[in-house]
Amino acid sequence: MTDYTFLMPCLNEEETILFCIDEIQSAIERLNLSAEILVADNGSSDSSVKIALASGARVVNVSKLGYGSTIIAGIKDAKGKYIIMGDSDGSYDFAHPELFISELEKGAKLVVGDRFLGGIEKGAMPFSHRLGVPFLSFVANLKFKTRVRDFHCGMRAFERESALSLRFECQGMEFATEMIAKFSQKDLAISQVPTPLRRDKRSGKSHIRTIRDGFRHLRYILFKKGI
Repeated sequence: MTDYTFLMPCLNEEETILFCIDEIQSAIERLNLSAEILVADNGSSDSSVKIALASGARVVNVSKLGYGSTIIAGIKDAKGKYIIMGDSDGSYDFAHPELFISELEKGAKLVVGDRFLGGIEKGAMPFSHRLGVPFLSFVANLKFKTRVRDFHCGMRAFERESALSLRFECQGMEFATEMIAKFSQKDLAISQVPTPLRRDKRSGKSHIRTIRDGFRHLRYILFKKGI
């Protein structure tokens, strides 16, 4: 069995997917990991899939649209005991996953990155997110009785079997909140590590829609029952 799956959701990331794969491959080689690279593609119309396959990654095609749908499909398809996930836009540092791996080895079932502690490169996070993320994290911590500083960091690591047992449902960006909430409610150990956030390397617009996605997170936090 493979120890680690590096999982990246993808939607038209031909400009950056190779950069991310190269970083992961360098980490796998340097740390001598038993690992695979899995790209969960959510209907890319560019060359993302072709580039990923040519670079040695596996690809799972996800027809149901949405960030959550894509990650859930990737979790199901992964071969690793543990999954390390991050966006495929070059904003996260895949070349240095040691802190995430260390926490998993200590027994954490979910490891969440903390961008505020890890350092945010100039231009990497809009001002609205610098205000909105701490606010939503504060509300979520009150609701779910957690102490997670950065509920929306996309760089995470977790035990695959634990994740499968939680039966995730959220199809959109609010999946990031659902994941932490369900790990917490089931008393599965959550750890946090600093992780840097870089300015993403795409020339186009981000897939995130600040107001829409923010309200989806808030609605989940306020109204979700029976986790």
